[in-house]
Amino acid sequence: MNQTESKYILEMHHISKSFGGVSALQDVSFKCSPGTVHALVGENGAGKSTLIKILSGALKADSGEIIFKGKNHSSFSTREALNQGISVIYQELALVLQMTVAENIFLGREPRNAFGLVDQVRLRSAAQDLLEQLGIKIDLDMEVGDLSVAYQQMIEIAKALSKNADLIVMDEPSAILAGSELEQLFKIIQSLVKGGVSVIYISHRLEEVFKIADVVSVLKDGQLVDTKPIKELDRSQLVRMMVGRSLEEVFPVSTHQPEDIILEAKNISTDTILNQVSLYIRKGEIVGLAGMVGSGRTELARALFGADMLASGSISLKGKQIFLNNPSDAIKKKVSLVPEDRKQQGLFIGLPIRNNISMSILRNISLWGFLNWKKEKEIVELARKKHSIAMVSGNQEIQFLSGGNQQKVVLAKWLQTRPEVIIMDEPTRGIDVGAKFEIYQLMRQLNKAGIAILMISSELIEILGMSDRILVMKEGSIVAELQSSETSEEQIIEYATTK
Repeated sequence: MNQTESKYILEMHHISKSFGGVSALQDVSFKCSPGTVHALVGENGAGKSTLIKILSGALKADSGEIIFKGKNHSSFSTREALNQGISVIYQELALVLQMTVAENIFLGREPRNAFGLVDQVRLRSAAQDLLEQLGIKIDLDMEVGDLSVAYQQMIEIAKALSKNADLIVMDEPSAILAGSELEQLFKIIQSLVKGGVSVIYISHRLEEVFKIADVVSVLKDGQLVDTKPIKELDRSQLVRMMVGRSLEEVFPVSTHQPEDIILEAKNISTDTILNQVSLYIRKGEIVGLAGMVGSGRTELARALFGADMLASGSISLKGKQIFLNNPSDAIKKKVSLVPEDRKQQGLFIGLPIRNNISMSILRNISLWGFLNWKKEKEIVELARKKHSIAMVSGNQEIQFLSGGNQQKVVLAKWLQTRPEVIIMDEPTRGIDVGAKFEIYQLMRQLNKAGIAILMISSELIEILGMSDRILVMKEGSIVAELQSSETSEEQIIEYATTK
């Protein structure tokens, strides 16, 4: 290997990669300076994951070279990448849930005594040092499975540091975080950078990119669009680089006027955080529900869907009081819920697309317990065309679709029930900007058809861009009702956080 002088910790030159004749990366060059946060953004399929897999040794490039810490490499193995100081923290965390915090941090690299046994004193001491370095207070003897996902992610970061990583890649680290947990992640990243560690930060949340990154590189269709210091860009410019349209074009303008009230809740409370909440939604209206994590937004959605029983108050649909003992009652009343976690609560990941789309109406397309395969096929094909679902066939397993297409399948499933009210809890979480635009277009189409939508979102720009009215929750109560055209992100945050 040749040794070269460079001001960059990482250089990837002219990287290309194809799969079965389909180009995933075309002549991509990427550079990362030491002690910086370098954001890597782009739509799903842009080539981000392929580039990172080549860097980490999980894939071998068809052509190009990697220069890391001044040494030239045609490629890495995964072991060589780790040994060189490159660590990747994937969205799907690689932890052993039944083992302790300390054991996970040094898994496979435990300090041993003269008898070849794990030296528990040194193990715990080294783990404690790493956690203190990151500013994390946690019981070393706790099983990782008992920790929140946020803390599990912090253990992954500690594990990366234990391998003496000089470059840490974080793949969608915020997809499972919000509020104080997200702020803690940012503090840890800033601490890493101050210590000279470089971070490649992959995210669909553009507000985070502007908050945490020093430099941003944009990939589109397997090619590098550009690399710029973040201070030279605004949000609209970055969106245009990613998807070829401006920020204003990302949120389709509503052309439909809301009609009569279709759903109304009066002073509803539950045994959870929900406390005397009242709201209404008009036919053909999008009501945005904002608030910090733990404010009661998801609990409100569950109450309106019959998943949590009311302790007091009432719910009315089209002027008549309804009683929801379970979600089945809500579905019969034409109320649907698109859950926050589509993989765990909205889909059967191991089943084909056709099963996921048709499961909500199996009784309607079955006779004497036998499914009408022809009718199911027609329904799936119509959903594919209507919602632009990118899929090979209805027999394709849902787990192999992108996040945006998975979300379209969830929506297609519920639309089979012909709902009049749809509650959408974080409808675009983990979805790229291009796919978000398609979801937004679908929401506008539903409005035009007279369907009312209650949209819960942690992305305030989404709340402002898509809502006719905005409700703000705090500590289980609604503390403000705002007109989206007359408010700002700062005002929403003030209502959501001010005591």
